[in-house]
Amino acid sequence: MKFLVTGGSGFLGINLIRYLFSKGHQIVSLDLMEFDYPDMKDKIKHFVGDIRIKANVNQVMHDIDIIIHTAAALPLYKPEVIFSTDVDGTRILLEAAREFNVKRFIHISSTAVYGIPDHHPLKEEDKLDGVGPYGKAKILAEEECLKFRKSGMCVPILRPKSFIGPERLGVFDLLFDWARDGKGFPMIGNGKNRYQLLDVEDLCESIYLCATLDENIVNDTFNIGAKEFKTMREDYQAVLDYSGHGKKIVGLPEKPIIWTLRFLEALKLSPLYKWVYETASKDSFVSIEKAEKILGFKPKYSNQDALIRNYKWYLEHLDEFKDKTGISHRVPWKQGILKFAKIFF
Repeated sequence: MKFLVTGGSGFLGINLIRYLFSKGHQIVSLDLMEFDYPDMKDKIKHFVGDIRIKANVNQVMHDIDIIIHTAAALPLYKPEVIFSTDVDGTRILLEAAREFNVKRFIHISSTAVYGIPDHHPLKEEDKLDGVGPYGKAKILAEEECLKFRKSGMCVPILRPKSFIGPERLGVFDLLFDWARDGKGFPMIGNGKNRYQLLDVEDLCESIYLCATLDENIVNDTFNIGAKEFKTMREDYQAVLDYSGHGKKIVGLPEKPIIWTLRFLEALKLSPLYKWVYETASKDSFVSIEKAEKILGFKPKYSNQDALIRNYKWYLEHLDEFKDKTGISHRVPWKQGILKFAKIFF
């Protein structure tokens, strides 16, 4: 089949492109950023373009069988960019998919659509209440998908937990950087909450199931996450243990730290945004029973497996990104004042 991957230059995008290529498919990538992966650059077609511009979208739609829509403006972007990209861009892509008779449109949403819930595990039919522009935009993007599904298109929606693995940096660079330097790692609260993650390879497999199973089965909405996960303290401690410095997770009082991080965020001195620090001390896990039952989804990696796999990649590729920073998942975020806090751990 011929796949269009939006956001192909991003963390999920490159992992998905490598996965699809290994299955023998043709791939087209569309992203605002240049496609700069030497191992894949000559093996796929890649275009620089904006999903918010119809002409950019139309130029890559010819003979596409399946669109996998991973492109999104992440929470560190300005609100107007988040809404225009995540909502308007999704609608423009859906319109083009219908116009060019694309067979399936697989939309990668987020469990951020659930906000900060009052119960766990979360199921697909639970109330949607996004936190901040990103969470709200993801809900609106799903609503666009549902409109086109009702009109007869096959539009599977996946809601993955925070996913990690090769090429993932962003907020997880904080943990990996401190672990490598032989530091303990601070945690908001006591760390006894359960916070489900997801390995990007397992996410790729769930996407592929939605691309290949009967459309009457997949034309639905599915939570995707790790099957095995412990408390945040136990799972993150696994990275410190692997680093071999004998350091420990350090719990910090929840309310004072959250107020401090709110203040630092307002002053643009911390890379952590509301969704991260407001939920870090809370339980956060979804039921994946629906995906297991209907799609046959079988995640291979636990939280600890995924974190250590990501940390190993981080160590092996450190020279490639150690002097880079940005606001995507593919580069380290600027630690700001948190860099100075490291000396106390």
